[in-house]
Amino acid sequence: MSVATVLEEEETRSLEAREFGFWVYLMTDAIIFALLFATYVVLSKNSAAGPTSNELFDLRHTAVETALLLLSSLTFGMATIAMTAGRAGRVVLWLIVTLALGLGFLAMELLEFHGMIAKGGGPEVSGFLSAFFTLVGTHGLHVAFGALGIVVMTGQVLIKGLTLPVRSRLIRLGLFWHFLDIVWIGIFSVIYLPGVM
Repeated sequence: MSVATVLEEEETRSLEAREFGFWVYLMTDAIIFALLFATYVVLSKNSAAGPTSNELFDLRHTAVETALLLLSSLTFGMATIAMTAGRAGRVVLWLIVTLALGLGFLAMELLEFHGMIAKGGGPEVSGFLSAFFTLVGTHGLHVAFGALGIVVMTGQVLIKGLTLPVRSRLIRLGLFWHFLDIVWIGIFSVIYLPGVM
C-alpha cells in the first residue's frame, strides 16, 4: 500500500468522523430549539399588560422573510449541484446569492424587532415577548453564523478549490443552512400564523 493511499484513507476517515460529529451537533441544536418552542408555547398567552401577537405581528413582512430564507435554501442547493459538477466558479456565484438572501432575511428580522420594540413590545414586557425574542433571536443568531460560514467557504473555494475537505465542509454547511430553514418553517407555523389568527 502506497503512502498516498494511506494518507487518502486517513483523510477520508477524518472527514467521516467530522461528519458524524456534525450530525451530533445538529441533534443537540434541534433539542435546544425544541425546548425554546416548548417554552414559547407555554408562555405565548402570557402577555401581561403588554401588546399581544395580533398587535405586533405583520404576516406580510414575515412572508417576505420566509420567502428570502426558503430561496436561500434553493440557491445553496444550486451551489451543491455546481460543486458536484466540479464548477468552482458557479459554487462561488450561488454562495454569494445565498449570502445576499440570508443577509436580507437578517435585515428584515432586525427591522421587525426594532418595530416591535418601538410599539412597546420589547422582550422585558411579558413572558410571551421574552419567549418570542429568545426563540426568533436564537434562530437569527444561527443564520448570522451561517452567513459567516458562507463567507469563509466562499474564500476556501476561491483559494483552495473544490478539494475533498472543502467539499465536506460545504456539505456540512449546507445541512446547517437547510436545518435553519426547517426551524424557520416551525417558527412561522407555531408563532406567526397562530399569532395573527
